[in-house]
Amino acid sequence: MAPTEASILSNFLLPPAPLPAFITLRQFTELFPRALQSEPEIKVLYRELQHQRAIDADDVKRNIATEVKRGEKQRRATFNSRQKADQFDLLELGGRDIHGEAELFGPSQNHTPRDAHTIRTVVPELERASTELEAQIAAMEAESDALLAEIKSSIGDLSDLRYGRFAKTPGASEDVSHDVLVTLKRLVAACDVAKDG
Repeated sequence: MAPTEASILSNFLLPPAPLPAFITLRQFTELFPRALQSEPEIKVLYRELQHQRAIDADDVKRNIATEVKRGEKQRRATFNSRQKADQFDLLELGGRDIHGEAELFGPSQNHTPRDAHTIRTVVPELERASTELEAQIAAMEAESDALLAEIKSSIGDLSDLRYGRFAKTPGASEDVSHDVLVTLKRLVAACDVAKDG
């Protein structure tokens, strides 16, 4: 049985989704400075991240279901348009097959043989289409280059985070562990407020 769109998306996006699948609590704790690894807030932070990942996984499941429904509608629309195009291709106007016209203009009942392209009209249209395609390709290449640079930057930032080389931010103290502890305490306070509220 061929894989379905839903199974491909689910197999690709959902199995790695739970937090413990790629980092355990012990590994997460080891990311913090040794002096702070016994802090109970780390476990709370890990559980909160785990909860957020579960919420994200649920959102992905809903989006997959929506995408599958949209894909089914697109398949039906494509099938219907192909049937109409096949019916149109079978017609002959004035004893002339309009298969080529249908490919150029799409399945439309409005084209008659007098609308047919000649060599003089086809060449400029093809040149215009070629220019548009080249512009689209150039834009896509520029976009992919920008995305690649952004991904490389993110990988570098994550590597710095993993090995403890943090970028100095304005107002940050020299002791990173102090900043982490202060931030964790603020997180705990925010969680307490959310619990009470």
